[in-house]
Amino acid sequence: MGARRQHLKEYIRLRKQLRGWREAAGLTQRALAAKLKRIHSYVFKVETGERRIDPLEFAEWCEACGVEPAKGLRLVLRG
Repeated sequence: MGARRQHLKEYIRLRKQLRGWREAAGLTQRALAAKLKRIHSYVFKVETGERRIDPLEFAEWCEACGVEPAKGLRLVLRG
């Protein structure tokens, strides 16, 4: 498998969705990072694929953006 896992089309779709939810919630990267109690570069790195996000972080991200995590996961999986 030549491509790094975070660059597979499914993971790219996930990253785009995460950014979309943040923007729809009216949050800057810094504002979301503050809600998540993370340094601001965390959000940038997740959105650009430099850092992967685990399932618990995904749930926290969703909740911080006003998205129910299970619904968010269904949306990502449907593509």
